[in-house]
Amino acid sequence: MRTIRTDAELNRFLKVLRTRSEGVNQNIRDTVLKILEDVKTRGDRAVREYTSRFDHIDLKDLRLTSSEINRYAKQTDSETKKALEVAAERIRAFHERQLEQSWTYRDNGALLGQIIRPLRRVGVYVPGGKASYPSTVLMNVIPAQVAAVEEIALTVPTPEGEVNPALMYAIRLLGVREVYRIGGAQAIGALAYGTESIKRVDKIVGPGNIYVAEAKRMVFGTVDIDMIAGPSEILIIADSKADADFVAADMLSQAEHDEMASAVLITTSETLAKKVIASLKGQLRRLKRGSIANSSLARYGAIIVTKSLKQAVTIANEIAPEHLEIMTEKPERLLPDIRNAGAIFLGSWTPEPIGDYAAGPNHTLPTGGTARFSSPLGVYDFLKRSSLIKFSKKAFIRLAPVVEQLADIEGLEAHGNTIRIRRQRG
Repeated sequence: MRTIRTDAELNRFLKVLRTRSEGVNQNIRDTVLKILEDVKTRGDRAVREYTSRFDHIDLKDLRLTSSEINRYAKQTDSETKKALEVAAERIRAFHERQLEQSWTYRDNGALLGQIIRPLRRVGVYVPGGKASYPSTVLMNVIPAQVAAVEEIALTVPTPEGEVNPALMYAIRLLGVREVYRIGGAQAIGALAYGTESIKRVDKIVGPGNIYVAEAKRMVFGTVDIDMIAGPSEILIIADSKADADFVAADMLSQAEHDEMASAVLITTSETLAKKVIASLKGQLRRLKRGSIANSSLARYGAIIVTKSLKQAVTIANEIAPEHLEIMTEKPERLLPDIRNAGAIFLGSWTPEPIGDYAAGPNHTLPTGGTARFSSPLGVYDFLKRSSLIKFSKKAFIRLAPVVEQLADIEGLEAHGNTIRIRRQRG
C-alpha cells in the first residue's frame, strides 16, 4: 500500500481512483444486450434458459411460494432472527422520517402546489446463493414500504439450488410475497420488460455483479433505477489521537469486499500512519479474506499524510467517498466543511459496519465519486412529484401579458394563441 506525501503522488493516486470503475468491456456489454433482447422477445422461456445455464437450476415455476419461503426461513437460528428484527425496526424508524408531504399555496387567485405519490410497482434485486445479504432486503424493501409502494417484486438467484435461510427470514419478516428465484441480467430484463409470469416494474433497485449493473444501465429509461453501484470504498480522516487498530480494522472492512475496493486514510500524523501500516499487516495475517484485502490495499489503498485537517477535508471532498469516517479529537468541527460523502461516520466508536447493518440510515450509497451529486437510497427514491396549477379568471388575466410576451420572444405562436384567445373572450 502506498504512502503519499507530495502533490504529485496525490494526483497520480486520484487518477487511479477515477479510472477504477471503468472496467466494463465490450464483451460484457454485448452479452448483457443479447440477454436483455432475448428476455424482451421470449419472456419466461429465455429467463428459464439463462437460469439453467448460469445458475445450474431448472425451474418450472420462477416464483417462490409463501410456503417455500416459510420453510427456508424456519431454518434461521434465533440470534440471527433477533438481529434482523432489531435492524429492521431501526431502519424503518429512520426512513419514516424521510416521508414527504404534498403541499399547496394560494397566490392572488392561483392555486399552486406539489402532489407526492408513491411509485406503483418496484423491483428489488437481491444477490443470492452463498453470497447472500439479508441486509440488502431490509435496506431496499423498507424504504419502498414506508413510501407506500403498492407492489414490490423481489428477485433472488438460487444457484445450484442454494437458498440462504436468513435471507428468506428477512423476506418473511417484511411480508414480501412476490419473490422470484432468478438473477443476473435476465432478472433485470424480466423486471424491466415483463414476461408471462412477471409484470414489468416502474423502478429497479438493489446491488449486483458487473452484469447486473450493466443491465440496469441499459434498461434505464424504460424503467428508473437507483444507481450504478461500483466497488466499495472507505476514506478515514484521522489525527494523532486516533486508535491505529481501529483505523486499520475499518480500512479492512471495505478492502475485504473485493480486489476493486478502495481504503484510504488521510492523517496529519506520521506516527499514526506508521502504526496503521503495522496494524494492517498484523490484522491481514489473521483475516480469512486476507488475500483479497491485501490485493485491494495494494491496488487502491493509500495513506495520505497532510499538513492540516483542512487539507485532509479538501482531499476527501475531491474523492467524494462512499463511506467517510472522521476519527479526530472533535470530529463535529470538520462536519460543516464536508461537502461530498455518501455516509459520514463521526468518532472512534462509529465504524462503517454499524451503518451497513443496524444504525438506521441506508447502506445503498453512491460510489466512484458520484457522492458529488448523488444521495443514499431513501424513501424519496420511491416517490414521484406532480406539479399542481389552477388559475382563476382574474389570476389568468393578471399573468397573461407576461406569458404572451415570453411565447412571442421564443417564436411559439400557438403558445401565445392560447393566451390571446382567452383574453379576447375575457
